[in-house]
Formats: sequence, structure tokens, C-alpha cells
Amino acid sequence: MPDLLDIATATPQASPELSVDEIRQFTRDLCAGFPDEYWRQSDRDRSYPQEFVETLTRARLLSALIPTEYGGLGYTLTQASVIMEEINRSGGHSAACHAQMYIMGALLRHGTTAQKEQYLPEIAAGRLRLQAFSVTEDAAGLDTTSILTRAEADGDDFVITGHKNWTSRINDSDLAMMLARTSDRGDDKTVGLTLFLVDLRQVRAEQPDTLETIPVRTMFNYATNQVHYRGVRVPKSAVIGDVDRGFRYVLDGWNAERILLSAEAIGDGYWFSARASAYANTREVFGRAIGSNQGVQFPIADAYMKVRAADLMRYEAARLFDAGLPCGAEANMAKHLSSEASWAAANACLDTHGGYGFVDEYDVERKFRETRMFQTAPVSNNLIKSFVATKVLGLPRSY
Repeated sequence: MPDLLDIATATPQASPELSVDEIRQFTRDLCAGFPDEYWRQSDRDRSYPQEFVETLTRARLLSALIPTEYGGLGYTLTQASVIMEEINRSGGHSAACHAQMYIMGALLRHGTTAQKEQYLPEIAAGRLRLQAFSVTEDAAGLDTTSILTRAEADGDDFVITGHKNWTSRINDSDLAMMLARTSDRGDDKTVGLTLFLVDLRQVRAEQPDTLETIPVRTMFNYATNQVHYRGVRVPKSAVIGDVDRGFRYVLDGWNAERILLSAEAIGDGYWFSARASAYANTREVFGRAIGSNQGVQFPIADAYMKVRAADLMRYEAARLFDAGLPCGAEANMAKHLSSEASWAAANACLDTHGGYGFVDEYDVERKFRETRMFQTAPVSNNLIKSFVATKVLGLPRSY
């Protein structure tokens, strides 16, 4: 990857002083340089949208949550969520870069001073990419405490052996956050897991045979992989926080992840609502615009109201997060409501377009496939219902 600071470009840069409205307009203007055709071709080729990610990096948007003392923008999560929303609202797909925002929270909140000074300025400047989060495994699934990948202490190093699924963007990253078991589970099943910041550059250069990535083709362009760790050796200085306490550091970042992804789903919901309305206003059948029919109007209006309502929960969750207050329930509810709202808007948009909704040049089918993920990842909506039922409403656990 070239040093992005050395690339001659007219890309404007965001500043820490921008308001939410200014961040929204700045991101919207930047995304205008990547029209539907760009995302359509990337989807067809299943290619990583490198030009888009580099542009966001040069504009400093991917350093939004890095404090200014490390060269970042020092934005709140509310401000950062607007960036994610506008990418999707423009017709883009922020999955190519969203992880860099919420992954670095573990480094920022739980890393050593030396780790933060070494990596955060480089990430903020665009010289290092932190896009890969290597946690999920076949057998464990959403039960993260049951992962089997192990890291064994060996002198000044840990040696990592195991297999991960759904490690996205690892081939386009210089660093990866990965979770491995360092001791057997005791009575507290959250203990025994350690979070590592793996320098993929060092692994690729010095021990290439120990790391294998296998691309997984999905129903939309997500650049995800299976990863095999075959004795990957990392220094003990790669440990984030304390050994055996890594699960809590991962858990600490989940609220931010849910809020940011809810903003993405809301961006999709607004995109679908706008596209459906525009098509319904211009498509004429039987001598009049189809939008004059209430059978077309009502599903669009209903979905739009759901998006607006979910948007309010997104802002409430982000407000609580920014204030340092408990927000687990709100973050989960924001993710659930926004994913359901975007899906309702997607179906209304597809129905409005009829057969043309299945044609790739209209982009509805692409966004339709992309927005479906939000009901499943980063956590399924059924698990969110279980969380609300037990943690908020006090009902007995079902699992």
C-alpha cells in the first residue's frame, strides 16, 4: 500500500471543528465522487473498493474516533455515525471501512501507552490499516466464550494456532485484532481469552507459511475470509490489556459497533425511501404516475416512518455512549430497529420498481442484498430480543 500522505490529490480534509451538519455535508460531497456505477462494478467484481477507502483515509474520516493528540479528528460516536450513515445513504457500502472506527476503541481504551503511541498516529495518518477483526469461529458462532483458537506462551512470544471464520478485510489490513484462548475456561466463562494486536506485515514477511486466508464469496461484496493460524508467533507486547481478560475488551467495543452499524442501516433505509419515491413519481402506467396509487404510496410511507423512528433510537444510543453512560440496551435496540426498518424500506423499494428492481443497473438489488446483513450481523435480531427480554424486562434466561 502506498503512503497516502505522498499521493498528490485534491481531496479535502475534515477538521475536528466540524459540526454534525457539516460532517454530513462533507461526507456527502466526498461520496458524490463515487457514483452508483463505481459500487456496481465493485459488486460485480467482488473487488475491494480501494479508491474509496483511500479517499476517506486522505480526508481523515477514518480517523474520526482517534483523539486529536494522536492525529485523529477526536469526534464523538454521534459524529462518526453520521459518516457511516452518509456513505450508505449515498448508495455506497461502508462495510469496506467501518471496522477501523470501532476496532481501534480496544486499543485506545485498553492498550498500553507505548502501543497507542506506536500505532494510533500511524493509523490516523493512513500509513497503517486496521480493518480486520478476527474473532468468530465455526463451532462457537455467536457464543464467543467458546472459541477454540489457542495462544500458547513461549518465552517472549505467544504462538497462535487455530481457525477463524468471517475475518473480513484481512488481506487489505496491516494490523488485525484477534481473540484467542490463553487458558481453559473456569467458572467464569468470560475469563481465559486474550486480545492481540497482530502486525500482519511482520507475519507476512517473516512467517508467511503460518497464516492462510481463504476468501469466502458471499451474496454481497464483503471481502471476508476464513483464516488459518498455524503457529503464528507474536510478541507478548502484542497483548491488549491483561492476559485472559480479552473478552471484556471485545465486549466493550460492541456497543459502538452496534450504533455505527445501525447508522449504516438507517442510511440504507433513507436511500431506499428516496429511490422508491423518485421512481414512483416518474414511472407512468395506465396514463399516470404509479406513485398516485395508495397501494404504492403506503408501503413507502410506512417504511420511511420506521426508518425515522429507528433513527431516533440510534441518536439516543449514541448520546448515552458519548456521555459515558450505560447504553447496552439502547445500542442493541438501535441495531434491531434500524435493521428491520431498512429491510422494510428495501422491500418497498423493490416492489415499487417491479421487475426493474431485479436489474443491476437500478442498484436496488445490490443494496437489497447488502442491507439484509444487518438483521444477522454483528448480532442476530433474535439474540437482541433475548437481551431485551432478560436484561431489560427481567424475564428468565432462555439459554
